[in-house]
Amino acid sequence: MEQNTSLQQQLLEAGVHFGHLKKKWNPKMLPYIFAEKKGIHIIDLNKTTEALQEASAALKQIAKSGKKVMFVGTKKQAKEIVTESAKKVNMPFVTHLLNIDNISK
Repeated sequence: MEQNTSLQQQLLEAGVHFGHLKKKWNPKMLPYIFAEKKGIHIIDLNKTTEALQEASAALKQIAKSGKKVMFVGTKKQAKEIVTESAKKVNMPFVTHLLNIDNISK
């Protein structure tokens, strides 16, 4: 329980609980929305913590079996940590995407 509380506190401090504007929401997200404040959805950190722990366990099993895990982070704020984290565990990573349709010929 203490580990969950610590993780939830870290998520809260990082601002993970702030979701999209209410007008841009996807109805499939309803089970994960805790509340709405000033037109912004607040994400349920209890469910986020549970999902992160489940994903962590699955990734550990995949890595333990010798399979590769692709690290992907294309947002400016994620590129550095994705690169560092992937290199640290010798896994492939992508930090930018190329949209072929937008390249002029």
